[in-house]
Parts: sequence; structure tokens; C-alpha cells
Amino acid sequence: MHNRKVSNSRLNNGQSALFVHGKSVFLPPKLKNLFMFALFMKEISSFLSSLIGYMVIAVFLLINGLFLWVFPTDFNIMDYGYASLEGLFILAPFVFLFLVPAVTMRSFADEKKTGTIEMLLTKPLTDLQIILAKYFASLALVLFSLIPTFIYYFSVHQLGLPPGNLDSGGIWGAYIGLFLLGAAFVAIGIFSSSITDNQILAFILAVVLSGFVFTGFEFIYSLSWFGKVDLFIKQLGISAHYSSISRGVVDTRDLLYFFSLIALFISFTKLSLASRKW
Repeated sequence: MHNRKVSNSRLNNGQSALFVHGKSVFLPPKLKNLFMFALFMKEISSFLSSLIGYMVIAVFLLINGLFLWVFPTDFNIMDYGYASLEGLFILAPFVFLFLVPAVTMRSFADEKKTGTIEMLLTKPLTDLQIILAKYFASLALVLFSLIPTFIYYFSVHQLGLPPGNLDSGGIWGAYIGLFLLGAAFVAIGIFSSSITDNQILAFILAVVLSGFVFTGFEFIYSLSWFGKVDLFIKQLGISAHYSSISRGVVDTRDLLYFFSLIALFISFTKLSLASRKW
């Protein structure tokens, strides 16, 4: 039996192929999707095996739980006097601001530092598929951290007078907004990780960029420097759209903003990876 020499490659048009004895064999889309899913599962496994995933979920729940139920702050549900989860949706974005970069900082920075980025880029996947696999793996961790907070909803639901006396529609709308905010932070974090091989630098850059996109435009708006353009500048930031959805109003304009922001930073990440070939 003769050994077959097989190698992976990607053509200039973005298509993936296997080279067997110098002849190219194009991969069917279903097989490429399997490779993408395998990379997605590898990322999830690396989060859980290194305790990063568990720590992120635990820290997110611990910080929110302490402020919502234990510490005598304005966020405390028992002291608030109303059946509401407003404190969660005010506090959680600032917790995500630091936890999401902690998840995404190793996405590409670690691959570059260890030298495995070249091996990764030779897989029969396009750059975009590699980015999306890592993006959705990090996004899954954000979702996993949100799911346990549903117990807060059911607790407040029972604590209301009468039980169930709360704006359920508004709360579920706010959850959608919080998930979209986390998705935007993940896209920014993935981009930050793609432009450096230093995880700490990737973390700091992701925090700064996410913080600016979240509250920076709101701050510029408050200065009233640009007259009639101020309102437009405010709409460039996440805060305005997150606040709108958090009121339970899921407007298509807000959804379009989040999807566009995510697509923008994923495109930036794709350009960052492509620059390595120039």
C-alpha cells in the first residue's frame, strides 16, 4: 500500500482544498462546516479545561448576586421596594466590560505567541470561518453566564405582591439587549486579540475599545460640542441602543445597530489576519 501525501490549502478566492499528490481536491461545504464545528468545540473545550469558563461564569454571578441581594446599594432588589430586575441590567454591562475581554484575550494572541497561528491558518477553512468559530465559542460562554441569572427572574416573580406582578416583557427584552451587548463586546475582544500576541495587551485594548463604544459617545454627547450633530453622535454608542432595548422595546433600528457593529469588528479581524499574508 502506498502512502498518500496530503496537505491543506486555501486558494486566493477563499475556497478550501486538499492537495493529494499535488492535485487539488475541493472540500464540499458540509465537510468545511464540520471542520468549523470542530474548531468551535475545541475553543469551548479549552475554556472549560483551563477553568476560564467556570471562573467567568462564577465571577459574573458572584458580583451580580452580591450587589443585587446582599450589599445595601441602590441595586439591592430587597431594598428597592418594587418587583424589578433593573439593577441587573444596569450593573451587568459593566461586569461584562471586564469579563468578556478576559475570555477573548487569548483567542488569537495565544495562537500567535505559541506559533500555532500558522497551523490554524492552514486548516481547510477560510479566515472568516476561523474567526466565526472563535467568536461563537466566546459568545456561548456569555450565554452560559446569563442563563443562571434566570433564577433572579423567578425569585422576583415570586416576591412580587401579588406574585407575578412584574413587567415580564420588559425583562425579557432587557435580556435580549444584554445578550446583544455581550455579543458586541465579544466581537471587539476578538479583534483586539487579533492585532497582538500579548494577552494582557489584548485585554487592555478590548476594555478600552469596549468602554469607549459603550459610554464614550454618550460622554461626547453630554458635552454638547457639536450642536445638531450631538444626537447622531449619541446614537453611535452602544449605551443609547442598549437603553432602548432594556425598556422592553426591541426596535429593528437597535437590532440593526448591534448586528452592524458586530459585523464591523469581525471584518476588522478578518483584515488583521489577512495582513499577515501581505
